[in-house]
Amino acid sequence: MFDLVIAGGTLPDGTVADIGIRGDRIAEVGRIEAAAQASAGRVIDASGDLVSPPFVDPHFHMDATLSYGLPRVNASGTLLEGISLWGELREIASTGDMVTRALTYCDWAVSMGLLAIRTHVDTTPDHLRGVEAMLEVKRKVAPYLDLQLVAFPQDGLYRTKTGRENVLRALDMGVDVVGGIPHFERTMDDGAASVKDLARIAAERGLMLDLHCDETDDPMSRHVETLAAEVTRHGLGGRAAGSHLTSMHSMDNYYVSKLLPLIAESGMTAIPNPLINITLQGRHDTFPKRRGLTRVKEMQALGITVGWGQDCVLDPWYSLGTADMLDVAFMGLHVAQMTHPEEMARCFRMVTEDNAKIMNLEGYGLKPGCMASLVVLDAGTPTEALRLRPDRLAVVSKGKVVAERARNDARLSLAGRPASVRRRH
Repeated sequence: MFDLVIAGGTLPDGTVADIGIRGDRIAEVGRIEAAAQASAGRVIDASGDLVSPPFVDPHFHMDATLSYGLPRVNASGTLLEGISLWGELREIASTGDMVTRALTYCDWAVSMGLLAIRTHVDTTPDHLRGVEAMLEVKRKVAPYLDLQLVAFPQDGLYRTKTGRENVLRALDMGVDVVGGIPHFERTMDDGAASVKDLARIAAERGLMLDLHCDETDDPMSRHVETLAAEVTRHGLGGRAAGSHLTSMHSMDNYYVSKLLPLIAESGMTAIPNPLINITLQGRHDTFPKRRGLTRVKEMQALGITVGWGQDCVLDPWYSLGTADMLDVAFMGLHVAQMTHPEEMARCFRMVTEDNAKIMNLEGYGLKPGCMASLVVLDAGTPTEALRLRPDRLAVVSKGKVVAERARNDARLSLAGRPASVRRRH
C-alpha cells in the first residue's frame, strides 16, 4: 500500500518509472502494477514529464532577500556598494522583518521545487538579530525545506573588533556551517590567517566549512590556495567549499595549472554563482570586460565537485531573481560555454545531485530508501528543462505534495510544432 505514486515519469537518466512513496520515504522505483496504484492514497500521472530529485541551492543570503531598494538602490551595481547598503539595512531591520521576507522567499522556493538551501547569515553586528531570525525560519520550514545556516562575518573575521567572537556565538546558538571572507580582511596576511583559523574551528567542532573566497577581480587574491592546504591539513575533504572563486577568472594560467590539482587533492568543492558573479565583477573594466565566473569546466575535468548557487534575489546586490535554480543553471551554461549535450546535462546535475553532495544532504535521490522529495516538471529531459525553465507540475517534500500547478504543456513536438504554447507569468 503506497501513500502516493508518481506514475510513468521520466527520470533524469532517461528511465521511465513509477515511484511509490510510503510515509516520508521512497519505497519502490520501477513498474508498479495497476492494482497497487489503484490502492494508493493518491496517484499523480507524470507520463511524458521529467521527474527529478529536488533542486538544491548551496549559496544564498536569506537575511537580505527581498529587500531590494532598502535603504536605497545600489546605483553603481558593485559588490562594495551592496555590502555598504546591507551594512545600513542590518542595523534597522527587525528580526520580524527578516523572518517575514525569508518565509516569503521559502514559499517561492518550494513552488519552484527548491527544497534545500544553504544560506549565509551575517554575524557582524553584536545584536545577531539575523542569526536569531534565520534560526526561527529554519525551525518553521523544517517540515518541508532543509535549511543550512552559515556563520558569515560579512565585514571580516578580524576586520571588526568582535568578528571572531560573533562567529563563535552564532555557532554556539546552533548555526550549522563555519563561514568567512578572507579577501575582505585588511591584508593578505590577515586573510590567510582567517582561513587557517576558520578551518581549525570547523575541524575542532566537526562542522562544515564554506568560505566566500576571492570574490574579486584581483588575480593576486589567492586565498583558495590556503583554503585547499588547510582542508587537506585537517582532512575536511567534501565538508569544505570555496564559494565564488572569481579571481581565478583573471589568474595567470601557469599558476592555475598548479592551483587546480591542489584543490582536487584536498577534496573540497566549489560554488560559483553565475547570475551574481557576472553582474558584480568587472565593474571597473572598460574593454575587454571580465565577467568574473571561475573556471568551472577546468575544475570539473579534475574531478572537483562544482555546483551552481543562486546567491541573491531582490537584495542590495541583485535586482532580479525568482528562486528558480534552472535560471541559475541556464545562465551558468551560457557563461561557462557548456553547450555540448553532456555539459548541458551536467548543468542540470549541478543544481540537483552535485549541490546535494556539496551540502552533504542525507537521503537525497530517487532510489528506494531515499527521502520522498521530488519535483515533476513540464519537460521531457534535463536539457529541455534548462531550455524551457518549465512549470513545476507537482512538488513533493518528505512524502507530502506541497505545491501543484495545472498542466500547460510547454514542450515542442519533434516536428517543431508547438504542442501548447505556455505563457510565463
